Amino acid sequence: MWFVVNIFFWFLIAAWILSWITAFTRPPEWLYPVIRIVNKVTEPILVPFRRLVPPVRIGGMGLDVSFMFVFLIVLILRANIPH
Repeated sequence: MWFVVNIFFWFLIAAWILSWITAFTRPPEWLYPVIRIVNKVTEPILVPFRRLVPPVRIGGMGLDVSFMFVFLIVLILRANIPH
């Protein structure tokens, strides 16, 4: 179980980095398959949290705090599941 949580943790890190890349620039073509794989793994967990926790409006943009909740839950799981 710890292994699965740990792998998901790294997928969340990748999703976070890729979200910043796609927010500020057009990613290179070779990165699109990576983005699709990362989204396919993380989105089924993130979508229910996005329904529960609306984005926080900061100026003209919204901050997705649901990602932070999922990340915190995964960190707690990593720390408490024996490996």
